[in-house]
Amino acid sequence: MCWALQELVKSTSRLALAGTASDLQEAREVLARTSADVVVADVDDAPSAALLPAFLSDLQMRLLVLTALEDLKVFDAAVLVGLHGIVRKNDSPAVLVTAIEKVHEGELWLDRGATGRIFMELARRKTAERSDPERAKIALLTQRERQAIAALVADTGSPAKVVASRLCMSEHTLRNHLTSIYSKLNLTNRLDLYAYATRHAIEQPHA
Repeated sequence: MCWALQELVKSTSRLALAGTASDLQEAREVLARTSADVVVADVDDAPSAALLPAFLSDLQMRLLVLTALEDLKVFDAAVLVGLHGIVRKNDSPAVLVTAIEKVHEGELWLDRGATGRIFMELARRKTAERSDPERAKIALLTQRERQAIAALVADTGSPAKVVASRLCMSEHTLRNHLTSIYSKLNLTNRLDLYAYATRHAIEQPHA
């Protein structure tokens, strides 16, 4: 499918191929040195779909998924944190090209069922936020920020450099996450974060 997608992009004058990758780690490396506007990910199983929210937390480009999965509910969590569209592999090449162009323009490319589920979930979250202001703050955390909190809480004695290494990120990136976390939760330091995370049972999201 990767080869077919490459050929489709090359044959469409309105599109340009910025690079290709065979997995998420390679994709991060490629995207770090390119200026792509839209990323098209070939995702055909639920475990891979579950990795998308974490991938999106570090992604600056818009993401579009190409899939053969029948049940698109596995992508709902990713849509809620920034996935811009889903195209089925049995759709025509013209549909995929149109989806890429629409996502590039900032639009969402979702079927009616997915749109309905997302609106229902957003409404549910809004209701929960009104009843619990702290939950509203916690809901602002990205998956990567939750992973950072879980790692810091699990190892309160280690310096940031060690925790960052365990999270496979640089110390600078971890400190950027902490700045964002402190701002969202109205905290000032790691001790405050430990107390808050313990009190409100902030758990690491499942991968």
